[in-house]
Amino acid sequence: MTITPSRTGLVPASVHATITRLDPEHGQHIAGAGLAAGSGATFDVLDKATGDHLATFADGGATEATAAVDAAAAAFPGWAATAPRVRAEALRTAFALMVERSEELAALIAAENGKSLADARAEVTYAAEFFRWFAEEAVRPEGDFAESPAGGTRTIVTSHPVGVAALVTPWNFPAAMATRKIGPALAAGCTVVLKPATETPLTALAVARILEEAGVPAGVVNVVTGTDPGAIVGTWLADSRVRKVSFTGSTGIGRLLLGQAAERVVNSSMELGGNAPFVVAADADLDAAVAGAMIAKFRNGGQACTAANRFYVHADVADAFTAKFGAAIEALHVGSAFEEDTAIGPLISAKAVTNLSALVEDAVARGARISHRAGTSPLEGHFYPPTLLVDVPADAEIVRTEAFGPVAPIVTWTDEADLLTQVNDTEFGLASYVYSRDLRWALKLAERIEAGMVGVNRGVVSDPAAPFGGYKQSGIGREGAREGVRAFTETQYFSVDWS
Repeated sequence: MTITPSRTGLVPASVHATITRLDPEHGQHIAGAGLAAGSGATFDVLDKATGDHLATFADGGATEATAAVDAAAAAFPGWAATAPRVRAEALRTAFALMVERSEELAALIAAENGKSLADARAEVTYAAEFFRWFAEEAVRPEGDFAESPAGGTRTIVTSHPVGVAALVTPWNFPAAMATRKIGPALAAGCTVVLKPATETPLTALAVARILEEAGVPAGVVNVVTGTDPGAIVGTWLADSRVRKVSFTGSTGIGRLLLGQAAERVVNSSMELGGNAPFVVAADADLDAAVAGAMIAKFRNGGQACTAANRFYVHADVADAFTAKFGAAIEALHVGSAFEEDTAIGPLISAKAVTNLSALVEDAVARGARISHRAGTSPLEGHFYPPTLLVDVPADAEIVRTEAFGPVAPIVTWTDEADLLTQVNDTEFGLASYVYSRDLRWALKLAERIEAGMVGVNRGVVSDPAAPFGGYKQSGIGREGAREGVRAFTETQYFSVDWS
């Protein structure tokens, strides 16, 4: 598929053709069939850059949620009994299909999410890799055999798929957040019911269709999307056939879901909010630090849970770092995903723009100042200019809150103990970043940072082969790596009389 860039901000005709093929008015994907909502209700999916209508999507609810569990429960015994190699081959084929259709998928993500085509292409590559990684893990089931310490018996340890898994994904990475959960669930032998965000349901539907084309049986992957997420997810958590919930989203919603899951003691994985610090030491390679900062802060326009949210720059290099970082920010092109050279697209909603503006205004009122800023697109839409704030007080709300947008606040530091106190003074602990030429110092600092992931001289921490997750209010459990499959299994052991 060739994507023709547009200076007008219009979504290319090829993307509309993709949407038509997906048939979103029958977007409830249950037991291998595309269905309209039983109520006949629909909702609109919009272009975030222009506000233009992209698609009319079936608006599912409790009825569709139950039907999806019916399908997943019926498919579970057969899929769980399917040989690991067969499950692996289906995932590997899905990987190949995503790579083959990467331009089509990237354009679809850019259209409904608003992120630049460069970001969307990177997401498709990342998302597809989860299918390849977990295809390889599917054929490596864990187990153990040992003599008991007292003798006379042998202990055999094995694992089984947990059962029907309810997956709830956000809008910011509509492909990757789906594949990061679906991949390990299917590798383990689980069947799934997926609720993607209403802002970006088209990509999830496309991924589900690809999986079935790759050989995953109907009913193994079901998608229900609706404007009343409480009705859908609440139905799943109240259903005794659902034995797993995996959620990515805000900490507030995660707490609510954990409360509901506790009522039936449902196996739960939560990937929640973040407030990532980005530390620049006095001896850091500033060019490398700026390059890393541009990725860590501005990937997906800053709308990522791993995004660098607060920059702690040593006072000795603060001016030099600010000048280099600011120049890079001013060079960013802001506009529609389908404009040439766009680096930063719109935010997801008008509310997101309002919230980010309020955080910047609060920081300025407390003494911060805007040192550098990129220009904005003339298009109507949810745009906010990439902004660099300096002289930011350590207690400014933008330092304490997950901003989820293209604003970088700089706080200077000189004392290491005080730096560590500020870095850890948050209820979140997902990602963090440290730049220093002294690797020993950087690793010693990293060990004391209360975060599940630390990028050392890197602006990226996400990797399908690594355990993704956080400390404190940033979640429970890990996704990716070997831990990703474990999250969808139950351990069982046999104590065997050996006398």
